[in-house]
Amino acid sequence: MVSTKVYIKEWQKAIAAEISHLKQYGSKSFHIFAGRKLDAKEGYSYYFEVHFPLSIPIGSTITVLWGERKSKGRMVSVEGKNIIVTIEDYFGEEIHEAHLQHDPWELLDQLYQRIAEIKDQKKKRVRIKHLMNPSTEVKHPQDKIKSSLHELVLRSKYNPITYIWGPPGTGKTYTLARVAANQYLKKKRILIVAHSNQAVDILMAEVYQFLLKKDKYNLGDLLRYGRQSDEFMKQFVSITATGLLNMSDGDLIEEKNQLMEERAGLKLDLSSSFSQRDSRQLVEIEKKLHTLHEKLKKKENTLVKQSRIIGTTLAKMATDTLIYEDEFDYIILDEASMAYIPQIALATSLGKRTIICGDFKQLPPIASAKHPLVKKWLQEDIFHHAGVVSQENKGELHPQLFLLNEQRRMHPDISKFTNEYIYQSLVVDHPSVYQTRENIVESHPFPQRASILLDTSSTGAYCIKEKSTHSRVNLWQLLLSFQLIHEAYKAGNRSIGYVTPYRAQAILMTQFLDEVYEKEKMTAQIVSATVHRFQGSEQDMMIFDTVDGDPETRPGVLLTGQNSERLLNVALTRTKGKFIHIANGTFIRQHVSSKKIWKKLWQHQTSEGHVIGPAEIGQWMNHSHPKLSWHYAKKRERLLYDLHHAKKQVIIGLPKIFSVGSSYIEVFRSLMKRNLLTICSESHLSELPSANHIKGHPCFAFILIDDDILWLGAPFEAMTNLLPPYVSARIISNTLVNWVKSNGW
Repeated sequence: MVSTKVYIKEWQKAIAAEISHLKQYGSKSFHIFAGRKLDAKEGYSYYFEVHFPLSIPIGSTITVLWGERKSKGRMVSVEGKNIIVTIEDYFGEEIHEAHLQHDPWELLDQLYQRIAEIKDQKKKRVRIKHLMNPSTEVKHPQDKIKSSLHELVLRSKYNPITYIWGPPGTGKTYTLARVAANQYLKKKRILIVAHSNQAVDILMAEVYQFLLKKDKYNLGDLLRYGRQSDEFMKQFVSITATGLLNMSDGDLIEEKNQLMEERAGLKLDLSSSFSQRDSRQLVEIEKKLHTLHEKLKKKENTLVKQSRIIGTTLAKMATDTLIYEDEFDYIILDEASMAYIPQIALATSLGKRTIICGDFKQLPPIASAKHPLVKKWLQEDIFHHAGVVSQENKGELHPQLFLLNEQRRMHPDISKFTNEYIYQSLVVDHPSVYQTRENIVESHPFPQRASILLDTSSTGAYCIKEKSTHSRVNLWQLLLSFQLIHEAYKAGNRSIGYVTPYRAQAILMTQFLDEVYEKEKMTAQIVSATVHRFQGSEQDMMIFDTVDGDPETRPGVLLTGQNSERLLNVALTRTKGKFIHIANGTFIRQHVSSKKIWKKLWQHQTSEGHVIGPAEIGQWMNHSHPKLSWHYAKKRERLLYDLHHAKKQVIIGLPKIFSVGSSYIEVFRSLMKRNLLTICSESHLSELPSANHIKGHPCFAFILIDDDILWLGAPFEAMTNLLPPYVSARIISNTLVNWVKSNGW
C-alpha cells in the first residue's frame, strides 16, 4: 500500500509540472480597448472596456500587452464590460486597443503550498489514507437501515469516507442537502465544497430551504462564502455575507453601494468622454472602496468563524486561511469527478468525516501538461484512484459506494440511451418523469417529440477551423441552432441551453445572442457554452451542436477521443424535456467508428425514428426573426434586391467556380461599374475576368454586403456537398460578418 507521504510527493510534482506548463503556454488572453490612463498619484492605473464580462478575481496578477511592449500588474476592478488595472509601466494617456493576459497558475501555486503543509500533520495524513484506500469493510449497522437516505446518514456517521455515485437527475442535491441538515441538527459543523460556484450555490440553497421549511434554521448558521451569482444573491440574501452584514452593519453596506453607483456612473462617463476630474474621482472612489472592503472583510471573518454550515469552492478553500486552517465535523464534496485529487485530499484533511459525491461517467478534471504525473493525478478522478471504478467494471459496487439509481430529470425518450449505453441499466426512470415533462415535449419546436436528431447531411460544407484558435466552427449549424432557440422562445420556453464541444462555436453563439437576442435573454435563461461549462446544470430544452462535418474528414477528438463518452453523457443529460442533436449523419456514417459513443447515439436516434432531415426545413420553421431569414436559393428576388442596393462593398466567396447565370450577371456587372464587387476564389470567373479578385479558398459560399448583411450558402451553385432543397440564410449581424471576414477564406 502506498504511503500518504508518497502520494503527497507525487501530487506536488504533478502540480509543479502543470504550473510550469501554464507559465509557458497557459495564459488566457483577452482583447481590451478604449484604454484611458487614470490620474492616480501612485503607479499607472488604466481604465479599459472589454467585449464580455471577465471572471478574473480582483487582485489577480495580470499582464497588459500593447504592441511589442508588455507590463505586469494587478486587476483592480471588474464591473460589467469595463475594468481597471494597475501596471508597472507608462503606456501613454490613451490606448486604442491592447491585450490582457491572466495567469491561471496562481491558484495551483496555493494548492501546492497547502499540500506541502500536510506532510508533517499525522491526523490529516490518516484522513487522506482513508480517502485513497477506502476500507472494504463497512462500519455502519446495516440492520438499522430504515430508508436509502437513512442508510447514507448511517454510512457517513460510522465510516470515515463515504462515496456517492450520483448519475444525472438522481437527486444528489436533494440527498446531500438532507444529510447536511441532519448533521446540522446534531450540532455538527459542516463544510460544503465543490468545483464550481454554481454547484455550491445550488446545494447551499437546497440546505437553506429544507431547514427553513422545517423551521429549524437559525440566522447566521449558514454562510455561502465567496463569489455567488447575482440571482443567488437576490434570492438567498440571508445566507450571504452581504445579506448578513446588511442586517448588522447596514451603514457600511449602504456606503459601499453608493460608492459603487458613483463608480459605475464615472465609468460610463469615461466610455463616452474623458476628463482629468473624472479620472481623479474614480481613483479616489477605488481608494475608499478598498478601505471599506478591509473593514467589511474583518466583519465577514467573524461570520465565517460563527457559521455552522459553510459553502465555498475548492479553489477558495485552498487560498483562504479561514477555511484551510479550520477543522470541521463533516466535509461534503460535490462534483468530485471534476476536481483534482490533491484538492479532494486537502478537503478531506479538514474534516473528521467526508462524503465524496460525483459521477465518474461525467467529465474528468482538466489539466494541460503532458507529464505522466499530471495525467495520473490531475486528469483522472478520485473514483478511479480509490478503486471504485474497478469494482464497478467487475459488475460490483465498492462497499463504501452508495448509488443513487433513480433519475427524475429527463423524459424517458432521452434517458433511454444513457440508461442503457452509459449506465448499463443500473439507472432507471422514476415514473414521474412521464407526466412532469409532457408540457415541454408538447411544445415547439417539434411538438410531441422529446428526442430529435436534426440531420444536416447534404446542406453544404461549413465546418472550418477558426484561424486564431484552431477550434472548429460551423456557421450553418449555428444558425439552425439559433432558429431552434427562437422557435422555442416564441412557444413560451424560457429555459434553453445551447451546448457544443467546441469553444469557438460556443463563444460565437454567445456573441451572436448578445447582439440579436439581448432583450429575449433578459426575460429567459438562454445559455450558450461548451459541454464542460454545462456540467451540473439543467434546462428544459437542450440543443447539442456537434459542429463536425464537411470539408473536415476526421471527427474532432472531443467527440471521439478518450473522454468522448463522458462529454456526450453530459451534453445529453442536461435536459429535462427536449433534446435536439444537430449533426451531419453522412459525416458520422463515413468517418466515425461504430465503437464510438457518438456513432451509437446516431444509430439509436435513427432506429427510434427521431430524425428530422434537411427536406423538412420549411416545415418546422414557424417564426422569422428580423435578423435572420431563410430562403429557397432558386428564389433570388431578395438576394438580388440586396445586391442592387449595395452602397459600399460586396464580397462574394466561391468554393468552386461556376457559370454565372443571367440572373446574376447583370447585377454583378453593375456592381463592378461602381467598383463595389470583390470575388474571393481560387481563380477568376470567366464571365467577369476584370472583377476585383482575392485569391482564397472558401469552404462555403457567402456574400457580404456593406459589412452589414451576410448571405450564407449563396450563390448555391458554388456550394459543395449540397443537394436539394437548396436553402440559404440571410443574416444581419456585425458579429457574423466580422467573423466571416476574418475566417471565411
